[in-house]
Amino acid sequence: MSIIQIIAVALFIYLGSIGSIVGNTIGWYTLGRPLVAAFMVGLIIGDVQTAMLVGIPLQIMYMGNVTPGGAVAWDLSYATYIGAAGALVFGKGLEAAETIGLAVVFPGIGGLVGQMVWNLSYALNLPLNRIASRYAQEGETRKMYIPNLVLGQLIGFACRFIPAVILLSSMTAASAQGDFASMIPGWLTTLLGTFGGMMAALGMGIILSFLLKKQWQICIFLLGFVLVTYFSLNTMAVAVIAALLAVIYYVYQIEQKEGQI
Repeated sequence: MSIIQIIAVALFIYLGSIGSIVGNTIGWYTLGRPLVAAFMVGLIIGDVQTAMLVGIPLQIMYMGNVTPGGAVAWDLSYATYIGAAGALVFGKGLEAAETIGLAVVFPGIGGLVGQMVWNLSYALNLPLNRIASRYAQEGETRKMYIPNLVLGQLIGFACRFIPAVILLSSMTAASAQGDFASMIPGWLTTLLGTFGGMMAALGMGIILSFLLKKQWQICIFLLGFVLVTYFSLNTMAVAVIAALLAVIYYVYQIEQKEGQI
């Protein structure tokens, strides 16, 4: 990666965070999503096709990600941007499944760094409350934007952008030392490829665990699986069949309730 590419990826790591200058709707809920992150990294590095192969299973895997009680395991935006960039930088010469497998390793690194800088930004933002409180006591309402907008954004930008540049630069330097594909043993390459192929299934399992409230509802999922796998129907055809079955089920339920009245 060139220095321009490193700066661009690091900038999006900041923009995709909670409370960035573009707001949560555009930032955390759009730019911070794994599929969008992979797409942006692909545009910056110049390999959108491979980036999307990495981003799709990451998106599926984290669609079932929840934050109970506000507890966050790691910084999702940091993890996915670093994961996608690392997979593209080190995945040259590897098979698609092996590249996806690499995307499992780097999000752990990025997520850990993101979690640390997130806690650091919390600590650095504490003095801003005192500044805002002093302005409020003095009636200086026109200056409230200084701690809330200017200083808060500067802290958020510094805590995310600077570590991201350092981490991405280290990854680029490590990849420039030689062919990464020849630096790792064959068993690890096989492991990465196998695990990369399992990511979509893992993510789908997490989603189903939230969607399926009753055991018999697994039959609906298996019906769609059979239609796609054994009858070679595309997604649109399966969606039409599902809609028809939903209408029939709805009408049947209405008639059953009317018959009981």
